[in-house]
Amino acid sequence: MVLKPEPRQLVVSISDMKYSVRPEEMIVTYSLGSCLGITAYDPGKRIGAMMHALLPNANASPEKAARTPYMFVTVGFRAMVARLENLGAVRRRLVIKAAGGSDMRGDNVFRTGERNTAALHQVLQEERLRLTAQEVGGTIPRTMFLHLDSGEVVIKTFGKRRNI
Repeated sequence: MVLKPEPRQLVVSISDMKYSVRPEEMIVTYSLGSCLGITAYDPGKRIGAMMHALLPNANASPEKAARTPYMFVTVGFRAMVARLENLGAVRRRLVIKAAGGSDMRGDNVFRTGERNTAALHQVLQEERLRLTAQEVGGTIPRTMFLHLDSGEVVIKTFGKRRNI
């Protein structure tokens, strides 16, 4: 029996994005609470990316968006798609998935998780792209994995894994 080697992990921090053109790699982000993890994957090229956005948009801080685009769902998502297209991804083939957007502190005032999710839906509509799957909301933290060999997105919560 031949064992498949563990994929090399690229870890996405808060307000960051990682991409890969190597099928033997996996991209992961940990502890998605109100933040939103977003993946985009081109199955034809087997390339993909993941971002970990903290806030919905950069309206109040355009200078911060210029320095740290992936802090924001709207600016970061557009930058991530542009990066993938520069690598040869085809926009119409992109499989887009999201996780996070939780209400971790009973946040009835700012509703950051809810606003992050709404911002993603808005930018997808503007960019004429479609969300293939999501696991958002609730009150639980999530870890998100993107397997570059298959495009499979796995969500882990409290030790349980499931594909979305």
